[in-house]
Amino acid sequence: MRRRPGISGLQTAVVARDQYRLLGENVAKTRTDLMKEQLAIFRNQLEEFARKHKHDIKKNPAFRAQFHTMCAKCGVDPLASNKGFWAELLGIGDFYYELGVQIVDVCLATRMHNGGLLDIEELCSLLSKRRRASREPINEDDCLRAISKLKVLGSGFEVFSVGKRKLVRSVPTELNKDHNQILELAQASGYVTVQEVETGLSWPFGRAVDALEALLKEGLAMVDDGHVDGKRRYWFPCIGPIDIHTDYSFN
Repeated sequence: MRRRPGISGLQTAVVARDQYRLLGENVAKTRTDLMKEQLAIFRNQLEEFARKHKHDIKKNPAFRAQFHTMCAKCGVDPLASNKGFWAELLGIGDFYYELGVQIVDVCLATRMHNGGLLDIEELCSLLSKRRRASREPINEDDCLRAISKLKVLGSGFEVFSVGKRKLVRSVPTELNKDHNQILELAQASGYVTVQEVETGLSWPFGRAVDALEALLKEGLAMVDDGHVDGKRRYWFPCIGPIDIHTDYSFN
């Protein structure tokens, strides 16, 4: 018959287990302290880098995007507030808040034309046209960061992909998978017909008509019934050719 461990053996096992637990906690704490120390060093270096390259961060959009990437890797968000070190050094919080206001103005001014969906490239072009006299050029990365801050408004601002395009949505309209597939299909020419949707997506007639009419009802499509072949064309201004010369009235 196997002999069971005595009280002394059990006490020894408990002590050993506690010692291992304490050792593990000490090792974890040492590693955490070391990581915090390294992170603090990196943040200090990042602040010194920002001071040294302040001009490039403000004036060069590509350089600014790389700077944001470095910040993200060490857990720093220069856009978290328009006060504090980063705001005082770079004015970077004010830059994106101002850009966000301009994005709202552009989206509102073009909504009657595109139904609240605007290609990100067209948005950047319109903003650049508006900011022509401004000292800071912008790029797509700047627009995406500014839009991410607009989500707190709860008014439908977001960016989503349709094929290779990125569209900015400024209305609280929910687009389902069918709508996205139609928008992707329409990218080639800017419009589709019911027959093209049936053929291109292998849909029945009813499904194609329902999805197209839903997009029309939401103001995201316009119809053209005047073609010689008699087929109704559903045009989508949000993915049509970009024309930065269109005269929009901004506030």
